[in-house]
Amino acid sequence: MNFELFFAKKIIKGEKNSFSKPIIRISIVAIALGIAMMTLSLSIVQGFQAEIEKKVSGFGAHIQISTYDSRGLLENKAISKNREFVPKLLSIPGINHIQTFANKAAILQFNENNYGVIMKGVGMDYKWTFFEQYIVEGKIPTLDSNKKSTEILISSTIANKLKLKIGDDVLAYFVQQPPRTRKFTICGIYNTGLGEMDEQMILGDIQQIQKINGWDNHQIGGVEILVDDIEEVERLDEEVYEVIDYDLSSISIKDARPDIFNWLELQDINVIIIISLLVLVCGIDMISALLILILERTNMIGILKALGARSNSIRKIFLYNATYLILMGMFWGNLIGIGVSFLQLKFGFLSLPQEAYFIDKVPIQFNAANLILLNLGTLVCCFLMLVIPSGLIARITPIKAIRFE
Repeated sequence: MNFELFFAKKIIKGEKNSFSKPIIRISIVAIALGIAMMTLSLSIVQGFQAEIEKKVSGFGAHIQISTYDSRGLLENKAISKNREFVPKLLSIPGINHIQTFANKAAILQFNENNYGVIMKGVGMDYKWTFFEQYIVEGKIPTLDSNKKSTEILISSTIANKLKLKIGDDVLAYFVQQPPRTRKFTICGIYNTGLGEMDEQMILGDIQQIQKINGWDNHQIGGVEILVDDIEEVERLDEEVYEVIDYDLSSISIKDARPDIFNWLELQDINVIIIISLLVLVCGIDMISALLILILERTNMIGILKALGARSNSIRKIFLYNATYLILMGMFWGNLIGIGVSFLQLKFGFLSLPQEAYFIDKVPIQFNAANLILLNLGTLVCCFLMLVIPSGLIARITPIKAIRFE
């Protein structure tokens, strides 16, 4: 029989009128709430980062290839989509899709209202998965390689400012000399919540931009690359740069939008601070509970020492008690934290102001490895914090302890 474990179980059961009984319950509740808050904080921040990364990448893909002297988002200089490097891109492990595009600035006019936008021209190879999930009305444009489509997809922000609805015809004045005018039909309205991009981006047929720019059908503004894992995007960008021609440049979404990705990285620091503070609170709570248990069981400690028990054995008894309290708190804390996270993931009852956070509800993402590490780290930190106060047992002498009341 394990002597220390036997006594630990007896202490945990306690007496009905034991002073430590409510203290033990309060300690378990405190640890459970701490673990629940840590689990929620981790899941929310991971979900928030994943959601924003997905939205930013959805507009500009993970990697873009264009000429060095292209004028950013406003307009791209022509390159040929028949270059030798294009088929080689898909042979790079981690790249799952490539698509062509061309951007051009324009001014939309409807009735007496005007609004400046950037038209992103896309072709039959464009992957609409991102925009399909954010369509609030209508549909994505129908493209045909044999004829130019006049359908465009606009954001709800642009639609509200110009008072547009599905089926309306709108004039687009393209910025060049001489200016070119095209009439487009609104086929769909999207809303990603990413204010800056929603305010300026519309999507249509790349053949319209090719015609306006006087390009051949094989000329495009650039190539977009989608990757399997955004965490690998910087490494893949380096490999892409080695493959493309000397007159072209590649840029990852993280380099193109450092403002957003640096902001997202700051959220990791916030989580570390929150988790550290909660672990500290849990540790202090456990130290208090352990000291109360030692104080209440001083007579027992004296008797055990008088019977020949060593200080280390008695110390183990109380560490077993403390570990039990931590494990119980972790069990209920994970149950509460994961339960609330699952309910939020399923029903989305916690909302956010979309204009400030780019999303309309609190996002959740589970990562089993991170949750396991969180629990193991909390257990180890709390246990180490208990080693010092448990050392007080060695200072208790049998005679004084037996007389202690």
